[in-house]
Amino acid sequence: MPTLKLTNEQVVELVKQLPTEQQVEVFRFLLLQQWGQWEALSRYGVDKVRLIAQERGYNWDTMTEEEREAFVDEVVHED
Repeated sequence: MPTLKLTNEQVVELVKQLPTEQQVEVFRFLLLQQWGQWEALSRYGVDKVRLIAQERGYNWDTMTEEEREAFVDEVVHED
């Protein structure tokens, strides 16, 4: 079977032409291809935020969602 050489833009345009069901199938395929990396990054982020919270005298697991948001905002906007 011959191989086609397409640019990223051409591939995106082809996917846009697919029916919605097939677009969802392509999306699902791409998502599953990256799932392991995303899961590892998510675990790393949670572990890191727990450690930073602990270093500052907080317990990430007992904080409310509002407290977590305020904590992250404070850390992100430090000088």
